[in-house]
Amino acid sequence: MAQKPKVEPHVGRLAYLQALVTEFQETESQDAKEQVLANLANFAYDPSNYEYLRQLQVLDLFLDTLSEENESLVEFAIGLSFFMAEYTRTASSLFIHQLMNTV
Repeated sequence: MAQKPKVEPHVGRLAYLQALVTEFQETESQDAKEQVLANLANFAYDPSNYEYLRQLQVLDLFLDTLSEENESLVEFAIGLSFFMAEYTRTASSLFIHQLMNTV
């Protein structure tokens, strides 16, 4: 099981999300990746976090995850990408384009 990102509690939401993104990108553990993706998903479901997620290019992270061999990660990424794409037409177009190139 992945450890919580090493972020001071007072640094704020953006720094915490950045730590999650960094952990996802750097870890080799599939379990850790699944847990981090789940944590990012929890933030993605709250529209007030969208600007932070956009700044950190989390949608791109989800789209990149479509090429993972781990089916759980791919399924999670598809669902989250659709959810986030709902908030912007640009993201929707990007997702459809990326999905068509991946499938």
